[in-house]
Amino acid sequence: MTAQSADSCAGSLTVVGLGPGHPAQRTHAVTEALAAATDIVGYRTYVDFAGPFRTEQRLHASDNRVELGRARHAFELAAAGARVVVVSSGDPGVFAMATAVLEALDQADDPAWPSVQLRILPGVSAAQAAAALAGGPLGHDFCALSLSDNLKPWSEIERRLALVCEADLVLALYNPRSLTRPDQFGQALTLIRGHRAADTVVVLGHDISRPGERLTITSLAALDPEQADMRTLVIVGSSRTRRIERPDGGCWVYTPRFY
Repeated sequence: MTAQSADSCAGSLTVVGLGPGHPAQRTHAVTEALAAATDIVGYRTYVDFAGPFRTEQRLHASDNRVELGRARHAFELAAAGARVVVVSSGDPGVFAMATAVLEALDQADDPAWPSVQLRILPGVSAAQAAAALAGGPLGHDFCALSLSDNLKPWSEIERRLALVCEADLVLALYNPRSLTRPDQFGQALTLIRGHRAADTVVVLGHDISRPGERLTITSLAALDPEQADMRTLVIVGSSRTRRIERPDGGCWVYTPRFY
């Protein structure tokens, strides 16, 4: 195929963020892209979240650990003329598929791939969804950090955690704990407790906007590592983060915008 004919056949590839799960928290632009797609590519759970689909739409669901292969497959489909949507939970640019798609493009040796019309559509991230339910814990400077060492060494995660704690930033922790990483969240908490007061506010958002939604507001001293899993977003407050008691027995959490 010549470069000219590849250009004429090139389709589109749109990387979308589905938000935390519920369709009501999905942007209109994402809904439109899903409706126009001929092919939907993604981790099986997120493909299920993105539905329902029409019978003529083709679904390409795969395991969660094959991001780069999934991105390459999406480019192959789009280069052949398909209108492809790659789905991510939350926002596609936050520990998700936008980077994998761009990495695949950067490494491409197929001359048709650069001709694919590529778009990235944002979504509500897990940190934003959990923070909104709690109030405003991310109201001042904060850092988002993944505790998964699948793509970076644990020593680097510990180094970054220490620097963030020293800077007194609010921490939004993704991927805190899994079956294959049962102990690292506890190690991270030990490090954080060495820098922050025992009464530091902690927010746990589990399956926010999904059927198992649960929000827990606790303190750094009381937090048990067993309370978190891969579907939990953990927000550790700074020294300025505050709680406001509510009449219903709950509380709001916020970090002031001033110092």
